[in-house]
Amino acid sequence: MTDSARRTWLTATGSALAAVAGLLLPVFGTGGTAQAATGAAPATAGTTTGGLHVRDGRLYEANGSEFVMRGVNHAHAWYPGETGALADIAAKGANTVRVVLSSGDRWTGTTASEVASIIGDCKANKVICVLEAHDTTGYGEDAAATTLDRAADYWIGVRSALRGQEDHVLVNIGNEPFGNSGYAAWTGATKNAVVKLRNAGIENALMVDAPNWGQDWSHTMRDNAASVFAADPRRNTVFSIHMYGVYDTAAEVQDYLNHFVNNRLPIVVGEFGDNHSDGDPDENAIMATARSLRVGYLGWSWSGNGGGVEYLDLVTGFDPDVLTPWGHRLFHGPDGIVATSKRATVYGGGGGGTGGTAPNGYPYCLNGASSDPDGDGWGWEANRSCVVRGSAADTGGTTGGTAPNGYPYCLNGASSDPDGDGWGWEANRSCVVRGSAADH
Repeated sequence: MTDSARRTWLTATGSALAAVAGLLLPVFGTGGTAQAATGAAPATAGTTTGGLHVRDGRLYEANGSEFVMRGVNHAHAWYPGETGALADIAAKGANTVRVVLSSGDRWTGTTASEVASIIGDCKANKVICVLEAHDTTGYGEDAAATTLDRAADYWIGVRSALRGQEDHVLVNIGNEPFGNSGYAAWTGATKNAVVKLRNAGIENALMVDAPNWGQDWSHTMRDNAASVFAADPRRNTVFSIHMYGVYDTAAEVQDYLNHFVNNRLPIVVGEFGDNHSDGDPDENAIMATARSLRVGYLGWSWSGNGGGVEYLDLVTGFDPDVLTPWGHRLFHGPDGIVATSKRATVYGGGGGGTGGTAPNGYPYCLNGASSDPDGDGWGWEANRSCVVRGSAADTGGTTGGTAPNGYPYCLNGASSDPDGDGWGWEANRSCVVRGSAADH
């Protein structure tokens, strides 16, 4: 496609920054014609099978169920006191929340303990966490922005909070890591950051944002995505496009997303809105195309926007009972979150490749009794427990019910928990002592 000369590109993220920092960032796009597609070879299947992982251009859970994001962004770094936001977002039907964090280069840094708390909130509310470092926004054009390399250092510094959370957390390395200057460096910088994280032992699925303030009007990410994906030793990187004024027609939306799907490269719409100062995005086309292609989307943003783009708030004043017009559209409109969101199976959501979900929240074993050598009804497939359909374990009552964190309650109570931390062990699996510190 051809973009009009000297068009202004101002992202929702930049406006949210303005509301918090007290300044509005002017972001001017270069004119000219976007680069043509390179016709890169389709990506190969991912090599990772544990946790959330990419296979043939799609995101899957550890048990083989495809997971399609339906959620919103929440600006935690600027509103850390809004601790009820994740619960409110989940209650609206979202299966994913993209959480704004800070590496400390531009705003108060989000500590490892704070990251762990956020992950705990995501798990308690049964949503997948996409954690993103926001300080990279507009690097090369915004003098206050930091590099992807520095963002990688941040993730390495908080990796203790990420370990063991591969079923629940994706790491979005840096938000909109280049503006409209110097964006040709995106490919090399992104590859280097991915490799740095893998060398440091971070095993979570990664997400990488496009340059050009996330909108990739230059097609830099589109044309180089295959080589970035191949640079990840785990082949477990998802690409994120932010759709605002650049994507004001259905043709532009469909062309961009179809390119990734046709080349078996994992893509998600990491931010979008129903209006913006840089143009009028076609939210109907974004949501309809995402639904038809089984592509994830995350609306910007829950609440707290300022600088003239308050209309991008989904709710007013962080009040879940006061949906804005944009909030009504995203949650309740055609192809919206309520109609299309499915909870991750790790939290007891339905189906996919597991053959369905047992009443206790665990997937049914695809291979039936052959996965259960000791005959107790519990099997082991795709690196996690499963239930043999029709067995003694195939009932919610057998486990005493399910705790809010998705684990079964211990039938034997505190006697199954010798160290008193609230976690017990029964039937060859973890359980929660009802009323304990772990019962959340």
